[in-house]
Amino acid sequence: MLGRSEEGGSAVHCRISKRTLPAAVAALCISGAAPALAHPHVFAEANLEVAIDADRNVVALRHVWRFDDLFSSTVLLEFDKNADLVLDNAELEEVGAVIHESLAEFNYFQIVTAGGKEVDMVPPDRIMANYEDNQLIILFESRPAEPLHLDGQLDFGVYDPTFYTAIDFYEDKNLVVADLPESCIRTVVRPNPDEAIAMNQQSLTEAFFNDPSNNDYSKLFATRLELNCSGEG
Repeated sequence: MLGRSEEGGSAVHCRISKRTLPAAVAALCISGAAPALAHPHVFAEANLEVAIDADRNVVALRHVWRFDDLFSSTVLLEFDKNADLVLDNAELEEVGAVIHESLAEFNYFQIVTAGGKEVDMVPPDRIMANYEDNQLIILFESRPAEPLHLDGQLDFGVYDPTFYTAIDFYEDKNLVVADLPESCIRTVVRPNPDEAIAMNQQSLTEAFFNDPSNNDYSKLFATRLELNCSGEG
């Protein structure tokens, strides 16, 4: 069962199955700190594959995240029940289940928009976890709730709305679209933080004063894959 408890009035972190996650694991479900004071504590390299069918519909987003050594070692210590410094299949299943539940309320850190409007995504059935070269790796697949046709502008990316976890695409090639039609233009957008703040200053100020605890500031800074498609070629 997912619950919440406050610490110092500034941060909220999840309790799952009556067990409080350690600080690094809780980073995947933290919210509440003001963005001006927040900065990433957990880092991961992301890979995203956008899968398209023969009818030019987006059928799946396939995510792979490789976490930094510090976070990964904390997960190892927390979930290594037999203390053999190895995460066996059962322990990895538990890691995946905990992360799956923790990310649910944040839509699994996904950005998916069509024509500037958010696209509803079906939650992944499960999250697979692996541990290689002292790093935690998670894999999952989600799909649009309704048919998503390659038409106009589509955007895909990953971001943590709490600013606590930095999940980014280190290279443009980490964003993949197999069999992209010739009528589509693929662009990797890496926003400049200062420019993003300047362009959205008025709306950010109004949003903060209307609801200072519930604003998606970090979406403005997220790396994203932009597809602009026209015609049926």
